[in-house]
Amino acid sequence: MLQITDIEIKKRLAFDNPWWEKGGIDTEVQGWPRRAYFDGFMRLVEQTAVNRAVVLMGPRRVGKTIMLTHAIQKLIDDGVEANRIFYVAVDTPTYTGISLEQLLRWFMEMHGHERADRLFVIYDEIQYHPDWERHLKSLVDSFPAMRFIASGSAAAALKVKSNESGAGRFTDFLLPPLNFAEFLRFTGQEGVDKAIDLATMECDLDQLNEAFVDYVNFGAFPEAVLKPDVRASMDRFVANDIVDKVLLRDLPSLYGIADTQELKRFFTVLAYNTSMEVSFEGLAQASGVAKNTIRKYLDYLEAAFLIHRLRRVDQNARRFKRVTHFKVYLTNPCIRAALFGPVNSKSKVMGLMAETAYFCQIAPSILSKITYYARWVGGEVDLVELNLVNQRPEQVGEIKWSDRPAQKPAKELKSLIAFCKKNKLSSAEIYTKSARAVFMCDGIALNMMPVSEASWLKARVWIGELIAEGRDPRTLDPLVTETQSPNEKT
Repeated sequence: MLQITDIEIKKRLAFDNPWWEKGGIDTEVQGWPRRAYFDGFMRLVEQTAVNRAVVLMGPRRVGKTIMLTHAIQKLIDDGVEANRIFYVAVDTPTYTGISLEQLLRWFMEMHGHERADRLFVIYDEIQYHPDWERHLKSLVDSFPAMRFIASGSAAAALKVKSNESGAGRFTDFLLPPLNFAEFLRFTGQEGVDKAIDLATMECDLDQLNEAFVDYVNFGAFPEAVLKPDVRASMDRFVANDIVDKVLLRDLPSLYGIADTQELKRFFTVLAYNTSMEVSFEGLAQASGVAKNTIRKYLDYLEAAFLIHRLRRVDQNARRFKRVTHFKVYLTNPCIRAALFGPVNSKSKVMGLMAETAYFCQIAPSILSKITYYARWVGGEVDLVELNLVNQRPEQVGEIKWSDRPAQKPAKELKSLIAFCKKNKLSSAEIYTKSARAVFMCDGIALNMMPVSEASWLKARVWIGELIAEGRDPRTLDPLVTETQSPNEKT
């Protein structure tokens, strides 16, 4: 039987690294806009103070490979010789059964590199290599002069295994779906973006709302935004490349899930009910899945960045000891639109989609960890932000794809006002379809702003400024640290 030779593998490695010959990446890819997270990611790639591998995590089709390719070009532009940058797509069939170290050694042999040379080594889709975390950790220890970068879509595996086996050797970086501000930039609507005055918040609201509906339908995937043919077949794109590959291949292979159709059916129920309160009992009845299995599925789907659960508090902002009810948000609003059909500004479910889209702006940040919703007999509040220290509510909000709150604030916002009074809050945020105003009701200042503007603000100001400052939006910690962890000294 014929075997793939070393020569053929080296030819494939050269094919996957065209910059060795051309001195740069493909011109078409160079022209693609860079993600808002790019500068923060490059800080980790280029920093040398700590010997760690950078693990780029995120859902499928959010642009991880493109960002890696842009990083390669940035390194070349900054003076790194092209033949010192090595890229491998681990899921390439040619490399099946070959260790990460062997691939590296072939690269070094091809270019005459030594162990002490400063090289940049990139393993894309690394989760398809068995025991990748153990092998990558060994490479980090064995080749301390080299900078290792890895990426993968099966985020559940990356998240769990990088924490368990890579302590002190891996720094993870989350790349979420496009936020609303990025969507405006990718679609060339920066005029809408730049027209928003942060002091007055004046802008072409009709145009912004139209863009917001487009974002809900297809705007979180860079490929769908930039390629009209993909956008025209979003149902196939999402079903084949996102849902099926994650639910029918990635998660089952990682966790030994036997009934893949049950998992897919369960996820479909969640997607249909995005931003709504659900319960274990209700999910079991709607999906036909056992309650114990539901808990596992929720953990898997959340680890894979497909959903986010929002916990519940009561009217006193106290958390429940036993969690039976919670909200589920898709981390990408256009998944629902692709599965069940696109929406327009008058669709009955646009309120659910607007709330999901807003939450997508804060999901990659620490805000998602301190945000809850309140529900009690006779009332509910969409968003409750708790103080990290004293766990008391600091900010509350309602999301309505409607202007009724501005017409009858006391009636439409009765629960919100009651919650504020009970918890001694002097103001609340209300995100509307187009109303922008401030009302005083029972001593509570009700600050109203269109949800499209609020989504832009969260994406552009909160996450954007943190990345610009070199901070991780999930923790507020610096992206680049100059000190070593205790594990790194061993």
